[in-house]
Amino acid sequence: MRIPFVKMHGLGNDFVVLDAREAALPALDTARVRAIADRREGIGCDQLIVLEADDSATCQMRIFNSDGGEVEACGNASRAVGMLLGEPATIRTKGGMIATRPDAGGIAVDMGEPRFDWDAIPLAYAMDTASLPLGWDDLEHPLAVNVGNPHLVFFVPDCNAVPLETIGPVIETDPVFPQRINVNVATVGDKGTIRLRVWERGAGLTRACGTGACATAVAAMRRGLTDRAVTVHLPGGPLAIAWGADNRITMTGGATESFRGSFDWDSFG
Repeated sequence: MRIPFVKMHGLGNDFVVLDAREAALPALDTARVRAIADRREGIGCDQLIVLEADDSATCQMRIFNSDGGEVEACGNASRAVGMLLGEPATIRTKGGMIATRPDAGGIAVDMGEPRFDWDAIPLAYAMDTASLPLGWDDLEHPLAVNVGNPHLVFFVPDCNAVPLETIGPVIETDPVFPQRINVNVATVGDKGTIRLRVWERGAGLTRACGTGACATAVAAMRRGLTDRAVTVHLPGGPLAIAWGADNRITMTGGATESFRGSFDWDSFG
């Protein structure tokens, strides 16, 4: 059974997209996702994206990290799927309904409203998400926010100096985060500019993370460090993030189709 796919990326965060809106795929399991995502013996990607039919939305988007786990949201994948759809669309995710539309800056995504309650992150116990009384080495007092998936944000003098490849997995799997967490280290340049690096839950260091950019921008705005519209510069490129008076986050940026192909489903069992 040969399955067509589209290989895409958003600022270097790459995806294999499978379109199952008209014909359902066989059941996906962790081993198959890992095999497809493997960069040496599979197609290779940070996330596997599956589009499915939905009676009350343009489509449903399922998101699987390269470790095989299914997650709630992915901002870069949302832009990529928005580009594939080619017109204004509503997309159901496990993290909630989002909307995409073509924009002069690429694809604009309505990412919904951020959540700050400790049990919405979720955390293992109640604490102030605006300044958590927690620390790991030199990283202390982060903010926590859920933008469809859970994020922890640290503001540091130089995000490039943080050994995120070693401290990221330690924080991600700390028991205080029962569903694990994405780890963001950010440096504010001015009221309209942030530099950001992200350790992505289930995927590791990534060149770009759309939900991380949204979470970090909102965290900076919550602390009064920036204006309500900023450019977030990730290793893969910039994203424009705005947090509107209606409490909704809009992310705007590009997405790229790399190539198309097909593979034998049974070869990745």
